[in-house]
Amino acid sequence: MGAGHIVVVGSINMDLVARTKRMPLGGETLLGSDFRMVPGGKGANQAVAVARTGGNVKIVGGVGDDIFGKQLLANLRDNGINTDFVKARSGMATGVAIILVDDQGENSIVVVPGANDCVSQQDVEAARLIIETAQVVLLQLEIPLETVELVIRVAKQAGVPVILDPGPARPLSRDLLAMVDIITPNEHEAQVLAGEELHNLDDARNIAAKLLGWGIKHVLLKLGGEGVIMANAEGFEHIPAHKVHVEDTTAAGDSFAGGLAVALAEGYTLREAVLFANAVGALAVTRLGAQSAIPTREEVESFMMERGVTWS
Repeated sequence: MGAGHIVVVGSINMDLVARTKRMPLGGETLLGSDFRMVPGGKGANQAVAVARTGGNVKIVGGVGDDIFGKQLLANLRDNGINTDFVKARSGMATGVAIILVDDQGENSIVVVPGANDCVSQQDVEAARLIIETAQVVLLQLEIPLETVELVIRVAKQAGVPVILDPGPARPLSRDLLAMVDIITPNEHEAQVLAGEELHNLDDARNIAAKLLGWGIKHVLLKLGGEGVIMANAEGFEHIPAHKVHVEDTTAAGDSFAGGLAVALAEGYTLREAVLFANAVGALAVTRLGAQSAIPTREEVESFMMERGVTWS
C-alpha cells in the first residue's frame, strides 16, 4: 500500500466467547457447547482487519498490566500492527467482552472496559503526528467520548478522512457528527443516532438522509443480511449483502470498517471500497470469534472473484 499508514484509535479487549443453542432468559442457566478466549475489542479488531487486508496500521489504545494485556499486545504485533502508542497501565485490568453466540450466529455482548476507559486526550496528543499524517483514521465508541472528539478534531484540522463506527450505540452531538467524513452504523446504532425506528429499506433511507442533513458527508448504513445503504450528496444506493452461512456475527462490522479504510487508502472510490468491505464482512461471519474470523487479502479477493464482484 506504499509508505502511508492508517491509524485506529480504540479499544483492545480479550473476548470470552461461549456458544449456546439460544440466549438465556432472565435467571436461567443454560449449558454451552464451546468456550474460547479470542483477542477482540472494536479498535483492535479494526486494526487486524486493516493489516490482514493489506494496510499499514498503527493503533492508539490501552491495556492493563495483566496476562491478557501481554497476550493482546503480542497478538497485535504478530499481525504486523504498530503498537508504539498502546499504553500498558499499571494497576488496571485489560478490557474484556463476555460474548454469547447462539445457533443462528447471533450474539449478545457485555463489555467491561478496563484500561480502555483510560485512553485519554493526553494519549491523543502523544500520537498527534501519526494522526495528522495518516491516510485514514478509524474510530469507535468503546473509549471515552472526549478522546474520540479530540481525535476527530485533530484529523479534521489536518485534512485526514475520519471513519466513525458509532458502536456501542449512543446519541452523539450534531457538532461532532458534522466533522465525520464517513459513518458506518448498523441498524440499532442508526436508530439510536436518529431517534427513529428502522423496519425496512425506506426507513433506512430516511435515517441516512437525516444523518446527511446533520453534515456527515457519507453514510454507510449496515443492514446485516440486507446489505448496505450508501448515501451521500450524489444520492442513495442499496448494495446487497453476500449470501453466506452465518457462524458468528461478532466482528462483521469491524471487518467491514477495516476493509473500507484499506480500499479508500489505496485510492478506490467509495462504492468500490464498500464492495470490498462487504466481502471482508461476509467472510468474517462464516467463522467463530472476532479477530480469528477476519480474512486475509487473498481470501477476500478470491471470494470476490468467485462471486463475480468487479471492483477495480
